[in-house]
Amino acid sequence: MKIHSKDFRVPHHKKINIKRLPTIVKPFCESKKEYKDLLEKHIAELTSLQQLHYASNRYALLLIFQGMDSAGKDGAIRHVMSGVNPEGCEVFSFKRPSAEELEHDFLWRTTCRLPERGRIGIFNRSYYEEVLIVRVHPQILHTQRLPEELLDERNIWKERYRSIVDLERHLYRNGTRIVKIFLNLSYEEQRKRFLARIDAPDKNWKVSSSDNHERKYWKHYMDAYEDCLNATSTRHAPWYAVPADDKDNARLIVSRIVLDTFQDLKMAYPKTTEKRRLELQAIAKELAK
Repeated sequence: MKIHSKDFRVPHHKKINIKRLPTIVKPFCESKKEYKDLLEKHIAELTSLQQLHYASNRYALLLIFQGMDSAGKDGAIRHVMSGVNPEGCEVFSFKRPSAEELEHDFLWRTTCRLPERGRIGIFNRSYYEEVLIVRVHPQILHTQRLPEELLDERNIWKERYRSIVDLERHLYRNGTRIVKIFLNLSYEEQRKRFLARIDAPDKNWKVSSSDNHERKYWKHYMDAYEDCLNATSTRHAPWYAVPADDKDNARLIVSRIVLDTFQDLKMAYPKTTEKRRLELQAIAKELAK
């Protein structure tokens, strides 16, 4: 069954209801072997396109991964990007802001990590945390040292959405292509994954009491995600809602989305001029001696 990335794209022209977004779809492969073969094929294509992307040096690609705890962000990045040359790719995970970061606007710390032309930047969580976890726990706003008049919760989220959309439009105009992946995990599947981590000694470190505590706010997070996706999925920086209950399926979808994004770019290896060709011939003649 062919994967169409557009099937998972959040429309920019109409509102979505997050409860209607699937957390699981029919498997694209009938066996584990078929899944591995298809993922390897995607990775090989991605490796080739990344080399072309690096050589053409015209665009930058930013991949943003968001989702609830245990949605599979780390695994998707690790598996899908396994064939990418580390020289042309950087991954950043954004945790609690540092004291220095709190002295700047909420976009500053991620803007400093944007990818250069010819490179891939991956954000494992991102500036979107500022309209997700901060919205669910608005008391965090009071640690950000904002002027009092900016702390009006009736306006601050809309204003932050606007700041994000303006930034992403600016980046698009300057050659950065942005793909935003929301790994859509169900409440029940998260419970199963937490229990599996507790049962596996090598994964115990991934579970904390705070993770379980955040489950109490699930509805609030879903409301925040719904508003965020509706406000910030645009033609130039789309969101993709990827069903995440099946990890294998999710990785295939993510890899297809990245491939389609690369293939939409008009990339080509630098052309060799006549002067450059003569130079190369002279080098070859020297080496032949």
